[in-house]
Amino acid sequence: MEATILQTRQDCEDLLEGALWLGTGGGGSYQEGIELLEEIINEGLSLGWVDAESIPDDVWTVTVGLHGSIAPLSSETLAEIRDNGLTETQDEWYLVKAVKELGVSLGHDFGCVVSGELGPASVADTLAVGARLGIPVVDGDYIGRAVPEETQSTYCLHGKNSHLFAGVDRWGNSVFVKNAVNIHALERMAKMLAVASYGDIAVATTPLIAEEMKKIVVPGTLSQCLKIGQTLRASRENGSDPVDAAVEASQGWRLFDGTVKSLKTEDRDGYYFGTVEVEGTGDFQDQTLEVWFKNENQITWLNGSPWVCSPDLVTFVYKESGRGGYNAELKEGDEIAVIGMKGVEGFRTKFGLSLAGPAHFGFDIDYIPIEELMTETAPKIVEKP
Repeated sequence: MEATILQTRQDCEDLLEGALWLGTGGGGSYQEGIELLEEIINEGLSLGWVDAESIPDDVWTVTVGLHGSIAPLSSETLAEIRDNGLTETQDEWYLVKAVKELGVSLGHDFGCVVSGELGPASVADTLAVGARLGIPVVDGDYIGRAVPEETQSTYCLHGKNSHLFAGVDRWGNSVFVKNAVNIHALERMAKMLAVASYGDIAVATTPLIAEEMKKIVVPGTLSQCLKIGQTLRASRENGSDPVDAAVEASQGWRLFDGTVKSLKTEDRDGYYFGTVEVEGTGDFQDQTLEVWFKNENQITWLNGSPWVCSPDLVTFVYKESGRGGYNAELKEGDEIAVIGMKGVEGFRTKFGLSLAGPAHFGFDIDYIPIEELMTETAPKIVEKP
């Protein structure tokens, strides 16, 4: 079974730098992800992934990740946690425990783990779970980016909805949901459990045999993250523009350059909502880009008109370093470039857009594929209304 192995901290940094780009503002923080991977390396465990086709068809696979808002905890919430006598359990990591709980509930072990989404913490969590359980991780995920809801997953797109899950929070509380009537119910239950758990809950779900997993996984996305990260590092070392180099590596577009003028956010119902106004600079002087996010970036308006939208990817990156931005850490005054990338083709169908398009998020906007927008117009030639 041929594998890609991360042998050094530098390898891990490259991977997570790329995952920041594909995380579209979510998918967990880089710092949490790198600390976790360094911990795994120090434990002497192996970090890496294998091609999906190398997994035997009859092996049971599982997806594990964290549900909840990416908003930082307020001082009031931290005080409430202390007042309620909650302390993090030390016996076993809650993501590993969630996988074991699901296996016990279903009566079988899992021989492979698949990342539910991309993003630095999401990717790191999946690799760490595989390392600590001693099972392979697939080079792929079920989304091709990070998203706020289960409904934007390829297993929903292809009718393989997972209507059960095991959930474990960092305090040691555990729950098994035997059946949710549909994916929307599962999403709501997981998010409400995350709210009750003061931030997030580890969820193990989507038990599929490998034969079924291979039909719906977005292949090669961990390798894609690594390639983008390696490109960023090489460009910094040779003095070229890291943003332009990584745009080429990601087959994306540099949509906009500017300064974060305003940032309005709200932590609600287990999600982090926000609107970012970017004031154009350089070639984009006197223009404005507005971006709405629900954990991750979803909808944009260029000079007041709807523009690039989910399911295509929109990512903030810092202009000087090219490092991808994490929405929970974004600040007014940040100098950024805004990057666009093509989303998974299946989500561009009528059904796919009902799961991941603008209307799903409550916006009366017609979705236009990013590559069409890039051939029709560019921000520097759009006149302000």
